[in-house]
Amino acid sequence: MTLRLLFLGLALSWAGWVVAQRGGFSGGGFFGGGEIAVPEGTRTAREVDSRSTGTPQWTNAPGFEHDVFTFARLRYDKDPSRPGRRGGGGFTTDFPDSDLNLSFRLQQMTSLRVDPDGRLIRLNDPELHQYPFLFVSAPGALHLTDPETDALRNYLQNGGFVLMDDFWGEEEWENCEAVMARVLPGRRFVELPLDHPLYRGVFQIREKKQVANVRLGIASEQTGITWEREDGQEVHHRAILDDRGRIMVLTLHNTDTADGWEREGENDFYFHTFSEKIAFPLGINIVFYAMTH
Repeated sequence: MTLRLLFLGLALSWAGWVVAQRGGFSGGGFFGGGEIAVPEGTRTAREVDSRSTGTPQWTNAPGFEHDVFTFARLRYDKDPSRPGRRGGGGFTTDFPDSDLNLSFRLQQMTSLRVDPDGRLIRLNDPELHQYPFLFVSAPGALHLTDPETDALRNYLQNGGFVLMDDFWGEEEWENCEAVMARVLPGRRFVELPLDHPLYRGVFQIREKKQVANVRLGIASEQTGITWEREDGQEVHHRAILDDRGRIMVLTLHNTDTADGWEREGENDFYFHTFSEKIAFPLGINIVFYAMTH
């Protein structure tokens, strides 16, 4: 069976999944927010308490614990010389719920087996190359030392894939672009066209829609406003490609896709408008692309 068929092995329709599964997590309440304190040495998302409605639990068959996709998140330090992302934000934004919720939906909606714990990792960790998919939250605040820059360059040039999400406006974009110019000198971001294979890997995606944070998203039913900043109204999916056209780095700019994963259980309107229709289909397509290219 091909990887494509594995991903397309959906026993339920998307609508059927919504009816059957939503609301099945424990806990409740609007906790979330920006950054949290995560002790150094924390290895997995499972070690951190939920900040939303709880996270699902699952296991894989004995003997196959390592034959799985793992959602790995980059732990980084912000530059102490600059305030970075206005309003907060850093590597813990939307952590841990977004990582575990998307992982569960991948396990549930496809035939892919997924690590139930996730991974939190630094660029100098010798295990980094065991994880071909690396998520970077709030790259408007991203800061890398010279050794970290070299490590990320090596990771990408050896087949790694980086997804960046949840940063808004030109100031944050400029920081992300400057960091990546050091990582991959001579390579520039390009806007990913909607006819790219990524948008039709599992779900057909025809528009780059904006995912609001949960507060704005709930209010948008009346206001229509989903953007966090006036200079962040237009969604961009920008990529850095290798010489063969493979996506090495994908940025989701002026959108909060991970909030759609994290906050799926908090509000019906938010779930159906942002989580179900935008965040999860896009996230699943991105993982499918990363794991098949």
